[in-house]
Amino acid sequence: MIDKFQSFLERNAFGVCDWLGEKWGIKSSRIRVYFIYVSFFTFGSPIIIYFALLFWLEQKDFFKSKRPTIWDI
Repeated sequence: MIDKFQSFLERNAFGVCDWLGEKWGIKSSRIRVYFIYVSFFTFGSPIIIYFALLFWLEQKDFFKSKRPTIWDI
């Protein structure tokens, strides 16, 4: 039961950290720890950046160009 909850939480709540970890080649747990430390030192301002990245990740397929490229012609 706890493993299912942890898996659900990591997939949905920490998707930004996983995405950044894959992009930068760093463990996502390390990014989470740094995010927590930076949030404490800057009084929570990285949370705004986190939510902006979360919104962008959820909507990035919508924002992609639907126009055909030169290679599609």
